[in-house]
Amino acid sequence: MIYNTITIISIMNMLQVVYSFSSRRAITSIPSSFFSKANIQSTKQRIHAQKYFAHSSTSSSIRRAASSTSSYDVIVIGGGHAGSEAATASARTGARTLLITQNATTLGELSCNPSIGGIGKGHLVREIDALNGVMGEVADASGIHFRMLNRRKGPAVRGPRAQMDRDLYKDNMQSLLLNNKDNGSGTAYENLEILEASADDLLLDEGEGIETLAPLADPSDIIGLDNMDISIGSSSNNDERARLEKAMATSSAKANISNRRARIRGVVAIDTNTKERIEIESKSVVLTTGTFLRGVLMIGHDRYSGGRHLRDSEEVEPPSVGLALTLERFGFPLGRLKTGTPARLDGRTIDWDSCNIQPSERPALPFSHVRQSRGEEPPLAAVGNLIDCYQTATNEETHKMVMEYAHLLPQYDGMDGKGNGPRYCPSIYKKVERFAERKSHNSFLEPEGLNTDIVYPNGMSGPYPEEIQLKIFQSMKGLKKVEIVRPGYDVEYDFVNPQVLTHTLEAKSIAGLYLAGQICGTTGYEEAGAQGIIAGANAGRASGAASRGEKAPVPFVLGRDEAYIGVLIDDLVTKGTSEPYRMFTSRAEYRISLRADNADLRLTRKGAEYGLVTDPERLAAIDMRETLISDNVDRLRNFKLFVTDWSKRGGNDLMGGASANKKGREGHKKSAEEVLGMPNVSLKMVEQIMADVFGEKKQQEEDDDSEDTKMTPTPLSVYDTVEATVKYKSYVVRQEKDIASWRKAQGAKIPPNIIYDHSIMPTFSKEEIEKLDQFRPSTFAEASQIQGLTPQSLVYLYHHVMRLNKESRQKKREEVAS
Repeated sequence: MIYNTITIISIMNMLQVVYSFSSRRAITSIPSSFFSKANIQSTKQRIHAQKYFAHSSTSSSIRRAASSTSSYDVIVIGGGHAGSEAATASARTGARTLLITQNATTLGELSCNPSIGGIGKGHLVREIDALNGVMGEVADASGIHFRMLNRRKGPAVRGPRAQMDRDLYKDNMQSLLLNNKDNGSGTAYENLEILEASADDLLLDEGEGIETLAPLADPSDIIGLDNMDISIGSSSNNDERARLEKAMATSSAKANISNRRARIRGVVAIDTNTKERIEIESKSVVLTTGTFLRGVLMIGHDRYSGGRHLRDSEEVEPPSVGLALTLERFGFPLGRLKTGTPARLDGRTIDWDSCNIQPSERPALPFSHVRQSRGEEPPLAAVGNLIDCYQTATNEETHKMVMEYAHLLPQYDGMDGKGNGPRYCPSIYKKVERFAERKSHNSFLEPEGLNTDIVYPNGMSGPYPEEIQLKIFQSMKGLKKVEIVRPGYDVEYDFVNPQVLTHTLEAKSIAGLYLAGQICGTTGYEEAGAQGIIAGANAGRASGAASRGEKAPVPFVLGRDEAYIGVLIDDLVTKGTSEPYRMFTSRAEYRISLRADNADLRLTRKGAEYGLVTDPERLAAIDMRETLISDNVDRLRNFKLFVTDWSKRGGNDLMGGASANKKGREGHKKSAEEVLGMPNVSLKMVEQIMADVFGEKKQQEEDDDSEDTKMTPTPLSVYDTVEATVKYKSYVVRQEKDIASWRKAQGAKIPPNIIYDHSIMPTFSKEEIEKLDQFRPSTFAEASQIQGLTPQSLVYLYHHVMRLNKESRQKKREEVAS
């Protein structure tokens, strides 16, 4: 049975009206207050006077479908961060790829915050870059403020973050996507085409158990897992190996044939310019709709249909309704999530001297591994073209207003009108409500570019009516006279519970349909891009192979022990999510090994094996970095001094305090590697002592210029990796043992009367305590399925329960004895 969609714009508009009534929330026109400040006109004139790449060359760069019926291997719907990575990943595999976007001038738009990276998120960007993705390179080219977050903590939890020039980021992404230029990424996307259109619906062939047009290989068809073209980390990690085997099996065409009700045959689109209805055939579709799936925008009690506002315009980009209805028809579990973007402020009205300055770090570390291997800073940092960010904070007066005007906030569809927003990027109202004891919350004032006065107040989203937003801001330090350029707003949209996907992000019920980004319940550019690269790679590999008449390729799946991308996707498809999912380092049980500094060492060769990494310089950089790391670690291992000498040169603290000079230790030697492995010792400290020793040796042997009298510091390109490799050596072994002990105990019972309280479990977060108390799992297997509960907390809970059981048994023995 074949299903052909016939949808026209008038029906689509009517469905939007029907949807608005069914949700019991009236949708009105855009409020006139959206651009009400007098200064917005001068700001807009200043912005539009700049030379936009999209304005000057987009129209001639877009490749449109040649006729009313065209054919591609892969169609990617949506030009956001997930769509950009999916389209370029698919193209790198050799698949003929079409990216459909409503408006090509918004490709690469940073819809909310003008930054890339952060804790956990920076790890994802480095991993995307290690797989030859585009986000890291574009971020480097557009970055105007760089910081390594958690600098004072261990290398495993440090996260690179960069402030973007929003115009430059968009221009650089469009240059890469639209003009097929290399742009430093090592790849020109000649088989990627762009179509300005609205994806109205899917072309599907229906049938129970129908064969896919683009199959992925079933691992059970391949003799011997060891012969498979995959890498799954430590060979001793049998539990993780078994989990990945299962994941790969459920990613294949054969494994899901009983769930299948349809297969992708293409997309129905409405051309943005001609309004022509186009049917475009393809073997796979990657759906990256972001906040557009039945999206509704809100300011105060005003509601109006849309996926987001066009920047510097009253116009909104229309929502996608037809796609939502098709997903609903095929039983996809849809829910409602919300997110918000804060007001934009006029920087000329901010008292910067009253705020705390946050300068960029120098030297600035790039996201790009290739750039790092060259020893280069990001281009704008290299010429000193950087900005400062500033810190202000709310106060008790602010909090009073936030609560006083809460009745003016929107009424949402989700969570009985409260809205289901991101826990870790909450609105200012949620912050004040949830942390009533706090007297202030930080807000970081982030300029949006080099050539604009617009400022993004990070942490201050809240869709109050504009006049209330202004009052709230003017109560804060440095913002007494601030003016709002554009008010903040919220958007509520449909998402799909990602448990209906495989680990390749292919839908189980519709073969050839892949989902990535916020449609899967995540929040953030980085999480979206990470999903996009996996979905695009698998769609491209499968469809490209089918078009070329080749055998079905092995799925591209990353394990939890290989990458944060693996953690992200495994969490989504096995646990699902009930709220917008955000990546944190605490979610990864192997985070000591999955560091931002070694993403290329973990993933680039595997990416090359699967056809994702096509840049020769990137592969050469891996060889060079591995050699440098090995040489520098060997040098640390081979350099030895007496313990008393280490203590004398670096102080007693270097060797553990006064005990360094205990009698009998004067004849004991330690290597630089052993010393670096001690707490509070940095690679810089150790190498300074090594340099002093080498310098003294050279003075004693004046004419000797041999290698053993030279000391060259570890290059910046491998500094963090060398330090982490030495420091975490013993912790990796210990971590593996902890996780192994927990895995063996998943069937163990959890007492029904256990008390979940922060005073009893101080290492647990407030969220973890709340969720454990809410769900009250009866076994550790059930506890492991609670979204937001970290592996380390599960281990702690296991030991806590074992201790309670031991105390209970002891008490019973005492009672019997008495």
